[in-house]
Amino acid sequence: MLACKLLSVRLPSIEPSVLARKLLAVVAAIAIALSPSAAGPALLFDLASGRVLYAEDQDDQWFPASLTKILTAYIAFEALRDGKISLSDKIKVSELAHSQPPSRLGLPVGSEITVETALQSVIVKSANDASVMLAEAISGSQDAFAELMNATAKRLGMTRSHFVNANGLPAPEQVTTARDLAKLTIAVVRDFPQHVHLWGMGEMRLGKRLMRNHNPLLRTYEGADGMKTGFICDAGYNLVASASRDGTKIVAVVLGETTSKNRSDRAANLLEHGFQTLAWKSMFGAESLDTLPMAPEPKGAASIRKTVISWVCGNGPARKSRAKSKRRPSVAKTKAASKAKAKRKANDD
Repeated sequence: MLACKLLSVRLPSIEPSVLARKLLAVVAAIAIALSPSAAGPALLFDLASGRVLYAEDQDDQWFPASLTKILTAYIAFEALRDGKISLSDKIKVSELAHSQPPSRLGLPVGSEITVETALQSVIVKSANDASVMLAEAISGSQDAFAELMNATAKRLGMTRSHFVNANGLPAPEQVTTARDLAKLTIAVVRDFPQHVHLWGMGEMRLGKRLMRNHNPLLRTYEGADGMKTGFICDAGYNLVASASRDGTKIVAVVLGETTSKNRSDRAANLLEHGFQTLAWKSMFGAESLDTLPMAPEPKGAASIRKTVISWVCGNGPARKSRAKSKRRPSVAKTKAASKAKAKRKANDD
């Protein structure tokens, strides 16, 4: 299908040898973008123009997991802009916030943190309790905040998204799409450039605790500067990843990968595909997020729990068999410890 699309385009006057090299570069970049094998939707776009550089199942609904927190942060930024809250305001840990499962800060009921710390916790630590705290501070309750989330999503053109909580914890009704997440990402960077540094923070401190960002591309990919990871068993491993080179920012949306490594690898491959082909594609033009046709029959959200490699989801990674020996008890202990470690890691997105 790609070959047909290329052949249908009227090529400008280019030396044959140059054209051949460019075509090879495009084919090679696409091969990179498509490996490893993808489990879910993906979208790659130029943030400034909205030009789509790669799209796959971009309108299929998916469980957003902690990518929900991008919208939570966007609404918090609006509240800061409108004077409803300030960065120095203290907000309390409610019973509901305290009851949220990891990833969380885990502070006792009644404890207080500033709005600034809460925002950093939501974006860097992906703290579920801090998300609820912000929701309650802005709207009075998480239910009221969910109504605001849906109204905001509609205003931003997120046509196939629906939200019921502020942190993305499992809920059948909480869904989004790769295209909708792309529109949200453009909005949060465009409307609140003064807060864009938060998405690229590698770590944050809360008292003596040092908490690292769960996005490994910030440490491993050249030019990576944001955005957010997300994981629940039904959704798999999700990531919105941005990177900038030579004044151009490209964003990859990756949904439904079966391991955190696959998630990072595919996002990095897509970003590299974008940087390698951006100039080439600009010669022919490309669809934007607004003009890209809606899939004729986009799919609704469905769980991929059975394929996700995680102890939390009941599918621990395969391990090499060990010889039966007198060390069997220690092997069992090691396995239990590994399982507990994997659970903590998965809960941290």
